[in-house]
Amino acid sequence: MLLTPAQLESLRGKLIVSAQAYPGEPMRLPQTMAQVAASAVIGGAAAVRVQGLADIQFTRSAVEVPVIGLFKDGHEGVFITPTVHHALAVAQAGAHIVALDGTRRERPDGLSLEQTVRAVHERSGALVMADCGSLSDALAAAEAGADLIGTTLAGYTGERAKTDGPDLELIGQIAAAGLDRPLVAEGRIHTPAQARAAVDAGAFAVVVGTAITHPATIASWFGDALAAD
Repeated sequence: MLLTPAQLESLRGKLIVSAQAYPGEPMRLPQTMAQVAASAVIGGAAAVRVQGLADIQFTRSAVEVPVIGLFKDGHEGVFITPTVHHALAVAQAGAHIVALDGTRRERPDGLSLEQTVRAVHERSGALVMADCGSLSDALAAAEAGADLIGTTLAGYTGERAKTDGPDLELIGQIAAAGLDRPLVAEGRIHTPAQARAAVDAGAFAVVVGTAITHPATIASWFGDALAAD
């Protein structure tokens, strides 16, 4: 099922929940991630973001909201849905939106971001969310044809300092650029107040992951607070 313009517009001002677990963790099972995603929808998530082909397939069966899918290959450099092969596999697994590295860095398969986006559009019909790390990334991703622009990689590519919370300055810069496509704030959004601030800064929608779906990290926040002198 392809995502209609009306369905995409319905995400404006809404929460998107990222349900992901790291390799080796007890929750690192596709069925579990689909259940977590479904629970987030009950709580008000208008869309979900999941990693891995099996996770996408199980989640598509578990929820009736748009699914943003990605495939992580490694953990350094360009590793978020890094090639056309990965992107098409994510779309084939059922993702309405394929999230991929939207930076200006060289891609492992040697193709440009524009070529990758075009392949997804022409061969699957899925939309593309470009995970960017800077204003220059966002401008280039929009020029390449990406349907949504994300701030997912802000603070992780060396172009911008890693902020404690969301990079509100970058969100504001991209919003002011008038790219005429949804700007999705993602990255280090840990509180409702930060989510609200991201929308106020110009974000179309907000992705929250760790603070909602990663119990190990959430528990550590409380444990560290109690252990502090």
